[in-house]
Parts: sequence; C-alpha cells; structure tokens
Amino acid sequence: MELLNQNLPHGANIGGDISLMLELPENDRFFKKKKLELYFGGEDVKDMVGFNSPRNEMEALNSILTAIAKLDGEHCSTTTLEELRVAAVNLISELGKKCEEESKVVTRSSCEAEKCLQQWGEDQGVKSQLEISFIISPTNCINFEGAGRGAIARQDLRIGDIALEIPLSIVISDDIVHEYYMYSILEKIEGMSAETMLLLWSMKEKHNRDSKFKLYFDTLPEVFNTGLSFGMEAIMALDGTLLLEEIVQAKEHLRAQYDELFPSLCNDHPDVFPPEQYRWEQFLWACELWYSNSMKIMFSDGKLRTCLIPIAGLLNHSTCPHIMHYGKVDSTTNSIKFPLSRSCNAGQQCFLGYGSFSSSHLLTFYGFLPQLDNYYDVIPLDIDVASNEDCADTDPTPDWTSHMVRGTWFSKNHGIFHYGLPPPLLDSMRRSRNPSLQSMTLTPENLEIELDILRDLCSMFEEMRDGLGDPELDNRETTSCDVKLAADFKDLQRRIFSSIVASCQAGCELVECELQIYTL
Repeated sequence: MELLNQNLPHGANIGGDISLMLELPENDRFFKKKKLELYFGGEDVKDMVGFNSPRNEMEALNSILTAIAKLDGEHCSTTTLEELRVAAVNLISELGKKCEEESKVVTRSSCEAEKCLQQWGEDQGVKSQLEISFIISPTNCINFEGAGRGAIARQDLRIGDIALEIPLSIVISDDIVHEYYMYSILEKIEGMSAETMLLLWSMKEKHNRDSKFKLYFDTLPEVFNTGLSFGMEAIMALDGTLLLEEIVQAKEHLRAQYDELFPSLCNDHPDVFPPEQYRWEQFLWACELWYSNSMKIMFSDGKLRTCLIPIAGLLNHSTCPHIMHYGKVDSTTNSIKFPLSRSCNAGQQCFLGYGSFSSSHLLTFYGFLPQLDNYYDVIPLDIDVASNEDCADTDPTPDWTSHMVRGTWFSKNHGIFHYGLPPPLLDSMRRSRNPSLQSMTLTPENLEIELDILRDLCSMFEEMRDGLGDPELDNRETTSCDVKLAADFKDLQRRIFSSIVASCQAGCELVECELQIYTL
C-alpha cells in the first residue's frame, strides 16, 4: 500500500506490504519555501540531512504520525506501525530539546487586561490549556518591567493535544465589515480590498466603547515597535543593509495607500470617518496590527481569509514552534483549533509558528528578531552567472534562475567542491568559467577554477561586510527598542557575511593543498 503525503520528497518501507510515500506536490502553497532546502542541500539526498530546518523536520515527522494514524487498524503490522510511531515521537522530542528558547516567566498571573480577555474568551466558548503571562526573553521589546507577553502551558501537553480552540463567533474577518454601516460606502470604491476595509474598521472599532471586541482592543499596545514605525535613529542604524530600502519602500507604499483614501473619505463622510480617528499615525497603527497579529485561515466555504484571532494572537513565534498547523476551520465544531506538533510541559512557553519568514521580514512586520538561528535568513545575490538552458539534460536543478546565500554554519559539508556554500551557486559560477564542465574531479584545471571562484566570492562578501561599518560605532547604550533591533539585525548580517568569508578562505586553503600535489 502507498500513502501520499506532502512533506518529504522520498518514501520509506515500514515492513510487510506497507510503505509510506511522502511527496512535496507543486500545488502546495508553501512549495517555494520548502524548495529552499533543495537549493542549499544540493542534489544528493544524503547531503540534505544537514540542511533541514527544525520546522521542516517537525512537519516531516508529524506527517509520518498522521500517516500511521490513517493506517492503524487497517493492517496486521500493528507492531511495526507502533515502533515507527514511537521512533517519530522520540525524534520530535529530541528536536524540541535542541531548540529550547531562553525565557523566564515573571509571573503566572496576567495583568488585568489579559485576565479580562481570557475570561471573556472562555465566556464566548474558548477552550484553552494556556495562560497568558509576562515573560523575560531576549526577543521581547514590549516592556512590562522588562518583560513581554506569551502563552504558558497550564499542564503537560503532548503531540496532538489541542492547546487552544477559538470559536468562529469571536474571529475578526471580512464578514464583520459586511455587517458594518461603513461597508455600503467602501464597497462602491473601485479597487477597495477586504484587507483595506478591515484596516478602516479597526481604526474606528478601537474607539468603540460598546464594541463586542473592546476587551481585545484593550490588550493591544499603543505602539507595535515594528520596522514600519522605526524612528530616524533606527533607520539610520540600518545603513548598509537591504532592509533599510525595504522598510522605506514599504512605508512609502502604505503612505500612498493612505493618501488615496484620505482626506477624501473624511470630507465626504465625516460622520462615518471622523478626521481625528483617521490620521496617518492611526492608519499605520492599524497596518501594524494586521501585519503582526493576523492569520490566514481557510474557511469551510473554501475561501482563504485574513483574520484577527483574539487570545491566539498573544502566542509568540519560534523557528521551532510547538504549534504549526492551525490555518483551517473545523467545520464540525465551527472553530479554529491549535494542535501541538511537539510536546510542551507545564510552565513552559508554548510557541506558534508564524511562517517560514526571514528575520528581516519578522523585524519589519512583527517587530522582533528570532532567538534561534533562522534557516530562512537568506541574502539574494545580484550577480551574472551562467544560464542553465544549455545544461537541462545534466543539471539536476535547471530552474534556478536566481541565487542566494545564508550563514555557512548551517551546512554540514565544508569539504572540497562544497565549502558550506549552496551547490547551485557554485555550479553556475563554474559553468560561467567552463561551459563544457560536466563533473567535478580533482584536476589542475578544475582546481584553478575553484580557486578563482572562491577568491571572487571572498572579495565580494568582504566588501559587503565592510559596507556595514564598524560594529564598535553602533549605539549600544540606547534604551530605544527600535535602535537595539536595528543594531542586532546589522550584527546578524555581519555574522552571515563573515561566515561566508571564512568558508571561502578555508576553501582556498583546501584547494591550494590539492594543487600542491600536482606541482610536486
């Protein structure tokens, strides 16, 4: 029997006549993100072991558990299935231990606003095994005596347990705007999206004392501290990074969107859009709210909606989260469930996976940097390399039309012809120097090409690293959250560039040693 799943690119025989085939279909909406592993892992499946992110590892292992649950009871090889299940659970547990994040619970009691929100949620039908608390963590910038908010497990939770269940009745989606009196105005505006309607609704509902969601809005910060609201000092601290231009462009886009709407809406409908509630600063606040707190949810009608989910939005992100699969409405219970993909002990912070995002994205739209190494911290390269069109029959990855790098500490292969660098990048640079190159062998000609490539890359990334400026000049004494985040991001960029430079230098030494053999 074969069982298709979507998280692993290969299958495994588990005894008898049962085999699991775990494939990654191209219609997977996260196909490009998962394909990133192939870019950095190369063509050899054995080499991929060192490149799987914790998130992908957990997805693969949880896929095996799902497959076993579907097979259990249908076949006689129950002992084999149980052995495989135990092995998968143990691997998830080991992975979780390696990825524990540093944090300290300041108090198990929430402040008044969070207590009220939790009680309101329970009254509305929320089922929760979590408690909102204040936590000291290196990634926190929302201060409460130096702490930020997070969700703590009330009891030991195991894989598959439902940590949180939210009824649709308190989920904020575009259906709410359709019932609101401003909808009759907004629907007539050409190009008006559901997301923009929700922004405008949020700006007004924040001030509505009779709102059903008043207790939710009471827990929201006055300032979100995302990259979109960075002050001038923080913006200048990003000088030399691609993120500086990305943030500036994002704010310019939002400002243009705001100027298209205001002041015309306020002038035409002052009773619905009072000017004091629709200033630029409030529009930016609403944008940050939806960027940092919203979730994409698939509803029972098959429509993917952007939603705010009270209480769930207080869970923090991790690159190795406890909860990964929560993006679909359970039509039986008419609720959104948050099941665990790895266990979480009582008193431990329970993390949610926001997505496979780079640190630059998380800083810009969420206002923090991950505590753990982020496999999605890739840097795009604007370099001229050989076209793959002439190599379609022999190149295992003929569709790489652009290239990127990340920290070489993720790689487990720093040997000759690898150096901890992405194989497609190296292959393209080799072909640009020798279009007829078919395979890499230890010949003087190939080694000279390797040396030339490594020296070019080393020079390029030394220049990029030096372009970030002297780290000693960064402002480390400030108490400003945005400036600290900017300096930390710059340090991360330096670390990535320095790792590539070090790998290229080590690679040059390897190649030069091999070349000496031919000169003896």
